[in-house]
Amino acid sequence: MGKHAALGTTLTSLVKMAMPLCQQAERENPRTGPGRKPEIPDWAMAVLIMVAVLKRKKSKSSQYRFLKQHAAELKRLLGIVRFPARSTYFDRYRRAHRLFQHAITLQGRKAIQEGTVDARHVAVDKSLIAARGPLWHKSDRKKNRIPEGLRGVDRDSDWGCSKHDGWVQGYSFEVVVSATKGSTVFPLLASADTASAKEMQTFRQKIDQLPASTTHVVADSGYDSNALAEQVEWTAQGRRTGRRFLCPENKRGTKQPKKENIKPRDESHRRRLMRRRYYESPRGQRIYKRRGQTVEPFNEWFKSLFELDKCVWHRGLENNRTQLLAAMFAYQLLVRYNRRRGNKNGQVRWILDML
Repeated sequence: MGKHAALGTTLTSLVKMAMPLCQQAERENPRTGPGRKPEIPDWAMAVLIMVAVLKRKKSKSSQYRFLKQHAAELKRLLGIVRFPARSTYFDRYRRAHRLFQHAITLQGRKAIQEGTVDARHVAVDKSLIAARGPLWHKSDRKKNRIPEGLRGVDRDSDWGCSKHDGWVQGYSFEVVVSATKGSTVFPLLASADTASAKEMQTFRQKIDQLPASTTHVVADSGYDSNALAEQVEWTAQGRRTGRRFLCPENKRGTKQPKKENIKPRDESHRRRLMRRRYYESPRGQRIYKRRGQTVEPFNEWFKSLFELDKCVWHRGLENNRTQLLAAMFAYQLLVRYNRRRGNKNGQVRWILDML
């Protein structure tokens, strides 16, 4: 290591915890297409990126400088012969989000197996983060025109709106967290996209990956969709999955008939009425309230912990996907490490600050 300090025992422990998960993620999602496999495997690149994100190095240049300073120790820990060149790190960074997304799912399952979390009830939510650089007006965006004085515009960013964040030009992440009473709030599934990404599409891709133990899924009105609800509650063969989808409805039309006078028009409408009754029941309301105590504060904790409350770290969708999902994977590791230290909670800032 020469004049540079060692990584430290805590960071070394986190690296050792991350390695088997990243290796499994690569085995289950191998590279496809022509060409020979890279000398430095994808799982090793993911662990290097995770280390840089844990150290909260916000630019790829500062990340690479830190990693290069600790190259000898990192090579020994990972068992790799060569350390990536700067250009290799920058190029592979943009692709690493695919591995991180699967590794998050794997780590969620592991946390359930370890008893770290109880995933009977889960909550899903999307959160927005502003892009770096100046705002790019929608009319200029349509014309692909950047007016004078708007240097540094992030062309990949887009406009999105949420009840909590309002209108934001930037990016988003969607997360499914454990929301069972008494359980640690823990991310189980996650994805990252532009701010304009539609919840109907992003959550649809996660439903089949929900933990087997999940019985209730809670979401805000942005997820009000018969298609999503039926995918949660019913199989393609028309059998119940044993799960409930709790979501407040968006009003449809201006005239709303009295609830007692509503008669189902078809099977889809009948199922919707059943969901409404369950959502409005005392049990449904009691479970739904867990959303405001779990996923909503989680989004703020997560953004504060990784200094994302003002804006994202990078420009470009692929770069930000990697950083956001690497941070989510790192957060999972921090909670599991905290548990190993005997702390049954999600208070992990102290670990991050001591790295």
